[in-house]
Amino acid sequence: MRRLVLRFAALATLAGALLPPPAVAQAAGKKAPAPAQVAAPGQPPHAWLFGTWTGGLFPPPSHLTAEACLGQPVVIFTRDVVLRATLIDQLYVQRLIVTALTTPSGTQFQFTSTAPAIAPGALLGPVRAGVGFGCENPDVLEVQRRSDNQISFPNCSDFPYPLVRCPSR
Repeated sequence: MRRLVLRFAALATLAGALLPPPAVAQAAGKKAPAPAQVAAPGQPPHAWLFGTWTGGLFPPPSHLTAEACLGQPVVIFTRDVVLRATLIDQLYVQRLIVTALTTPSGTQFQFTSTAPAIAPGALLGPVRAGVGFGCENPDVLEVQRRSDNQISFPNCSDFPYPLVRCPSR
């Protein structure tokens, strides 16, 4: 199943270069990021994130091969979707992007809102199980750029550690 998700992510990334961009906006008051973060013409503001990332749930490894990283990425960013792995499920949680805003420290995503889901074994009623990223608002994700190949999700309890970009083969 994870292979299927990886193939879908690769296909979506390749197809995204050929399709017109979705409804992706930049905040008027939040323009002028660092020059390295400015998206290429015709690309959404989060194009610098496209690809697979590992870590976040656990400390990122100091040495990482492409095969090991691509075999089980933790987060996958595409033009229209962000996929994330969870510790308790085999499937990736898919969040559809409504907007991606450029911020001085990275990118802020707003996702389609989600209805409460009942977590397996939840006896006390509906619980949002693995829907967001452990942030205060499950429909908003702030991505902080630490370097070209390292990001973090500040104030998101599900991702206490930084994430590193999976190397290419």
